[in-house]
Amino acid sequence: MALADARNGSSEPPKVSLLYNPALRSVLYQVVTLVVIVAAVWYAWNNVVQNLARANMSAGFGFLNSRAGFDIAQTLIAYTSDSTYFRALQVGLLNTLVVAAAGIVTATIVGLLIGVGRLSNNWLIARLCTVYVEIFRNIPPLLVIFFWYLGVLALLPSIRSIFQHLEENPDAIFFISNRGIYMPAPVFGEGFGTVVGAFILGIIAAIAFTIWANARQRATGKRPPVLWVNLGVIVLFPIVVFLVMGSPLSLDYAVPGSFNMRGGMSIGPEFLALYLALSLYTASFIAEIVRAGIRGVSKGQSEAAFALGLRAGHTTRLVVLPQALRIIIPPLTSQYLNLIKNSSLAVAVGYADLVAVGGTILNQSGKSIEIIAIWMLVYVSISLITSLFMNWFNAKMALVER
Repeated sequence: MALADARNGSSEPPKVSLLYNPALRSVLYQVVTLVVIVAAVWYAWNNVVQNLARANMSAGFGFLNSRAGFDIAQTLIAYTSDSTYFRALQVGLLNTLVVAAAGIVTATIVGLLIGVGRLSNNWLIARLCTVYVEIFRNIPPLLVIFFWYLGVLALLPSIRSIFQHLEENPDAIFFISNRGIYMPAPVFGEGFGTVVGAFILGIIAAIAFTIWANARQRATGKRPPVLWVNLGVIVLFPIVVFLVMGSPLSLDYAVPGSFNMRGGMSIGPEFLALYLALSLYTASFIAEIVRAGIRGVSKGQSEAAFALGLRAGHTTRLVVLPQALRIIIPPLTSQYLNLIKNSSLAVAVGYADLVAVGGTILNQSGKSIEIIAIWMLVYVSISLITSLFMNWFNAKMALVER
């Protein structure tokens, strides 16, 4: 019968059992998964509520308005021991974001240089980059943090040595000791907001000019001097505005105090140890991603660039790397997320990140469930925002076929 239908040209699809219907099965699996997740969350929450009631404890976030009662050494916003728990968590979050952002930038730059260096024709450079990658990739990040904190920064000169150095060189303005780095702090005067506005306007103008230059290059094959124009509008224009406004910026210098330096700006050894460790550790993984991305570009692309008269540096920067980005960006996102999550190791050296501040609040208030929930929510939010940005950037850098 089926053979007769085929000969008659019948186009009716064969009947499929509902159990093997792909559309129905996909919906069914999602519904079952959702039900299981909701049931697990309900069971966990119900268990927590019963245990809290049995211990005569209440759940809630009202404790965040209570007085913190502890100091934080490194803060980017105003904070005292009389501030609230919520303010302390804000300080910890900002500290986490600062070390994560600085670490991502440094790890990307170092990883790019090491990854390209591993492919260098210079034997010494290639071997040094290989040794760097193999060493840092095979050491736990916590051990790297301890190395910088106890093996490098703790061995720097003491604060007493700085006082003696100032007696011999009273004009010195930059100091490095085992208590951190001391440098002049900027003091913004009236009219500095105009300079900031000029800088932002310069960035917008540079972006607009770059878009126009790319369009003109695609249309005519000629590329305007994008680098010099962008440097002019981003750097030179704000400098001119700064001078016209009467240089509304002064410096507050660090000076010797009773037991430490006072005034100026200081970067503590805790931040430096965490920042250097996370940056150099993550850079070793990024270097391998960069090397794999460059290897993934056909060798014929480089040969074609050389045939057109491009030098090796221009070939790498203008031909190879733009094509390698579509291979590099997806795994690069994972390394950025790993660096952000590894910043929670700051508690090992006493850096006041979100986890360290939250742990102090947990010990004082006993609100373990609420603090852990805040940790989870913050890290999930940061990871999702990072992933969304990197996905957008990946789509932006993808090669579009004509």
